[in-house]
Amino acid sequence: MAVMKDLTIGNESKLILSFALPMLYGNIFQQLYNIVDSIVIGKYLGNEALAAVGASFPLIFTLISLIIGIATGATIIIAQYYGAKNMQKVREAIDTLYIFLFFASLFLSLTGIFTSKYIFRLIDLPDDIIPQASLYFNIYASGFVFFFGFQGTTSILRGMGDSKTPLYFLIISTLVNIILDLIFVIVYGWGIEGVAIATVIAQAGAFFSLIVYLNRKNELLIFNPLKMRFNRSIFVRSMQIGLPTGFQQTFVAVGMLALYKVVNMFGTSVIAAYSIAMRIDSFAALPAMNFAAALSSFVGQNIGAGKQERVRKGLNATLRITAYISLGVTLIAWLFPEVIMGMFTNDESVIEAGKDYLYIVSVFYIVFSTMFVYNGVLRGAGDTLIPMFVTLFSLWVVRIPISWYLAQRMGPEGIWWGIPIAWAIGAVFSFFYFRSGKWKTKQVMR
Repeated sequence: MAVMKDLTIGNESKLILSFALPMLYGNIFQQLYNIVDSIVIGKYLGNEALAAVGASFPLIFTLISLIIGIATGATIIIAQYYGAKNMQKVREAIDTLYIFLFFASLFLSLTGIFTSKYIFRLIDLPDDIIPQASLYFNIYASGFVFFFGFQGTTSILRGMGDSKTPLYFLIISTLVNIILDLIFVIVYGWGIEGVAIATVIAQAGAFFSLIVYLNRKNELLIFNPLKMRFNRSIFVRSMQIGLPTGFQQTFVAVGMLALYKVVNMFGTSVIAAYSIAMRIDSFAALPAMNFAAALSSFVGQNIGAGKQERVRKGLNATLRITAYISLGVTLIAWLFPEVIMGMFTNDESVIEAGKDYLYIVSVFYIVFSTMFVYNGVLRGAGDTLIPMFVTLFSLWVVRIPISWYLAQRMGPEGIWWGIPIAWAIGAVFSFFYFRSGKWKTKQVMR
């Protein structure tokens, strides 16, 4: 049976570490797939294909962010009900989440497929890249229902304290994805569509195999669409908690598209370098994001159990852990930038642009992790509105205008400097809001 973890008792550091590490390992495997994906594309399909895939991800992120945010609200509710030992409400929240994700995925797939070309033109993606970007995106979007199904199931398990079960299925899915990538691109010569098809197949396999496993191992988590019931009040509460996070992520994603409009001014080499840099950033951000997610579940369960005093201890433990990891990642990025960029491409102009990015941005990974950890506490408490405003301010009022302004005077390096400046402002605002203590009044359980 899948093991659910009670996060309301025991040493805070050990609990958060043991809960976060399986999520971190799973996401490392997922990011390793993304890295192998980019290496295969860069080495075998060229800079245009690499730029096309890189340009697709902000659009994918834009479409899925709002839905993932609402799902986050459901996860917080599940965590707090589970902490309060109210299993009937846990089951109702699970059913409601699945029903919502199914219809949302169908809507987003159709919307994305019919609008992708227009959006790529809107952000001034070069004409020679648009056909490949649209082809990749449309195939990827056709598998949204599997993506949401697996992510939803994973979120449910994490809300109930189980971060290990999703890890095993994610590892298998990642390995399948990599193998299919190599077969479809190198052996069959399918090109960029082979990369997208491999991803859809791997996501579908992960979702269905996880559901089959849970149906056999845990009665509370049995997946039976015919018996699912939609709970309107839980959905409304999920919307109240999740929409701010969803809007925040959506505007972040739209901001990424807006930044691409600035990046696109400098041609295919810089676009390819930025696409690689985003992969590296995603990898570097994993510790902060996963420990923050673990902290959210920790905070949710402890608030549900009425143990507010454990929240600050959990926060301090998470800040220490993520700081050490961030400094280690920064050191690697500074010492081996050419090696890291050279893994993805042999083009010297792309490598040089990527080195500049790493020298500037990697120094501030610790700032990024601090911001994420504080926001993890706020989300676990159900207070997601203020973090949304902080993120929107740091992105739209700070990062995009500064990146655009500095790009006119410094070239691509100006874009890179806008990123850590925005992180720093977001971290400062999140810290002071946490210190205000207002988040303590936002819990689901009364």
